[in-house]
Amino acid sequence: MQISIIQAPLFWENPEVNRNYFAAKIQNIPEETLLVVLPEMFTSGFTMNPHEVAEDMDGATVTWMKETAQNRNLAIMGSMVIREKDEYYNRLLFVFPTGEVEYYDKRHLFSLAGEHKVYTKGSEKKIINYLGWRIAAFICYDLRFPVFSRFNDDYDLLIYVANWPQPRINAWDTLLKARAIENMSYVIGVNRIGDDENDNNYPGHSQVLDYLGNYLAEPSEKEMVFSVRLDKELMLANRNKFGFLRDRDAFTLTE
Repeated sequence: MQISIIQAPLFWENPEVNRNYFAAKIQNIPEETLLVVLPEMFTSGFTMNPHEVAEDMDGATVTWMKETAQNRNLAIMGSMVIREKDEYYNRLLFVFPTGEVEYYDKRHLFSLAGEHKVYTKGSEKKIINYLGWRIAAFICYDLRFPVFSRFNDDYDLLIYVANWPQPRINAWDTLLKARAIENMSYVIGVNRIGDDENDNNYPGHSQVLDYLGNYLAEPSEKEMVFSVRLDKELMLANRNKFGFLRDRDAFTLTE
């Protein structure tokens, strides 16, 4: 499966401008692309002002994602601020080529920035089935909690979307590689670039790793689109050859 990931600056709390930006980028991705991955909070940047940018599940951005997926015959995913009743969620949307939508609400809210004070956390790990691939979808701070993303015979690909800042970018690089190696899984990390209104700098370092921790797309700090082809059968053959996952510890995840 060919996947394209978009590493981009984000326009602060401006969903329309961000949608237009990504629409132009998606127009130029390779025709063979079957999945496009956008960063965390791709319509706004990592904001603690959800009331300024929140949308409903039938709002302009979800509608745009559905139209883009259907017109290009591909899937598209990225997180944004969603409002349901009186609560706000950092929600990772996965939109199929049919326009069907599945989603994951961020479980580990970033308390250092006060995310837990304004957003409602999710509770469930989400596995998305797409074209024979089982995709585990996570958001940013989730990366620091390996138990939540531990392989349990349930996925073939880990995807993390993020707004991960410069001071801790070494942790981003290290933990993405660790998740690939310990779970013998392809791993994709999509981070933004540029500065936000809170004087945070984001250096990108979006990347794609194979099931042995080797780079298929190396970290970069430039505005760019990465397109990579993943081979599920080769990954499964290596999992079977080495057998590391058969020796893993069993556990049950609770609140």
